[in-house]
Amino acid sequence: MFQPSVLQPLTGLFLLIASTIGSESSVPFPVTCVTRGADLTEDNALVLCPPDCTQWRVSVFGTGVYAAISSVCGAAVHRGVVGVSGGPVRVHKLQGRHSYLSSYANGIQSQALSHWSSSFSLTKPTNVPQELTSETSTTALPAPARPAKKAVKKPSVKKALTGGNKDCQTDIAFIIDSGNNIGRRRFNLQKNFVAKLVSTLRVGQTGPHIGLVQAGGFPKTEILLNNYTQPKDLLMAIKELNHLGGDTNTGKAILHTAETFYMQDSGGRRGHPRVMMVLVDGWPSDSLEQAAILARESGINVFLVSVAKPAPEELGMVRDKDFMKKAVCKDNEYFTYVIPSWFTTTKHVKPLAQRVCSLDGLLCSKTCYNSVNIGFLIDGSSSVGDANFRLVLEFLAGIARGFDISDVGSHIGAVQFTYDQRMEFGLYDHTKKEDAINALKKIPYMSGGTATGSAISYTAQNLFRRTGPGRNFLILVTDGQSYDNVQAPAIAAQKQGITMYSVGVAWAPMDDLRSMASEPKESHTFFTKEFTGLADLVPALIRGICRDFTDNN
Repeated sequence: MFQPSVLQPLTGLFLLIASTIGSESSVPFPVTCVTRGADLTEDNALVLCPPDCTQWRVSVFGTGVYAAISSVCGAAVHRGVVGVSGGPVRVHKLQGRHSYLSSYANGIQSQALSHWSSSFSLTKPTNVPQELTSETSTTALPAPARPAKKAVKKPSVKKALTGGNKDCQTDIAFIIDSGNNIGRRRFNLQKNFVAKLVSTLRVGQTGPHIGLVQAGGFPKTEILLNNYTQPKDLLMAIKELNHLGGDTNTGKAILHTAETFYMQDSGGRRGHPRVMMVLVDGWPSDSLEQAAILARESGINVFLVSVAKPAPEELGMVRDKDFMKKAVCKDNEYFTYVIPSWFTTTKHVKPLAQRVCSLDGLLCSKTCYNSVNIGFLIDGSSSVGDANFRLVLEFLAGIARGFDISDVGSHIGAVQFTYDQRMEFGLYDHTKKEDAINALKKIPYMSGGTATGSAISYTAQNLFRRTGPGRNFLILVTDGQSYDNVQAPAIAAQKQGITMYSVGVAWAPMDDLRSMASEPKESHTFFTKEFTGLADLVPALIRGICRDFTDNN
């Protein structure tokens, strides 16, 4: 095998070629396994990685986003953009950042790094001629392609999302036991069980997305959430999985999955519940507690399925006898499941599928960011003025940006009022975050008088008519005195299950603001003398909503 030092002189030649080709070239130029992101002078450079970079001692720092001192091809293998046979990859330059995370994936162990001055991310190019491959010498000319041995496992062209179980819109990661203890026979039985679960769940655009991680000596991401969008392709990929061996380090696998698996560039969907189903044959080799804490705090619903649990005479070998209770989302028996043997798994497929698809049961998904309904009640009276009205809308958009707005996540709606009220858009009118915020910022200014009490009643009866208690919030913004009574309508709205925040500007009377706000008044009442000061209130309102949601749920 050549040493990296032998190939280093070639890197300069490749970079010279790169600078002549340009950053948006459709023809990749070859690099070595040790070429770093910092060595590339152009953004969006298209490079061609050689085969067998896992055999080199490549340095990779980070997960998803990599420090610029990382090997480009090593990071590409780690990310799953290319396989061991190499191939083309697009390199996107990014700014430096703090806290690059370490993880193990696809035969590459990335390292943690506290900070670095520049970064890069990677994507698989879609416009590269199919005959291009990583088979290359020291020239820039690509050689004929070799057929991939297991093309079904890492498809280069993802199929369009179609169909799916619309009643199960979850992102699911299966962590399967691949340690020495399970053995090859039971490992194959486990794959059959997972395949039956996947068939029952039915992946698709309007249904669940499913990926898979193996737990052996080191965790290995096998299937990302967006790798397979057709059930038959996913089932074939599961069938092709190879047993890893080593210790059953389930804790490491949970930590790896929680840190890297649900990112958007790995196929994670904003606002969709996150589920992690962990299969353990017997007992794990490491501790699950700290990894499970991180998963819970990240809003991931961890289920643990124990198959062939330890016999009484084996308990002395179990590191933590309460590993099931400590691993799961909630210790309420909903997230733990015991199967006596791998030979009796078929009858357990349906009940497990029902559990991971039940939105009401997925308690760890219900965070303040993805489970609230926020109504904006906006003063459009003449004293506000059009310029200040735009500042109010930008303030409210800042609050909306703090939440995961989607069809299955949080929702926002808006009512503008003067003497009259106008429903600008309902809580369920916009199921995409960008659409909801754009609709909010485009609200036309009404101008008129100020009847705040009537506006509160109108909003409670119309904007929140389809919602349940415990997660409804109304943020009222006004700049002056109301011509009608505000206290009685506010009390009625709060009895309906709506938590009210009153935000006053300029001449808004503090007594009115406090009488409209929920208890405790001090934390639900806000005031600023100038409209330009509204932006400073955004973080406090988001924190307040999260505090109230946590206290009430």
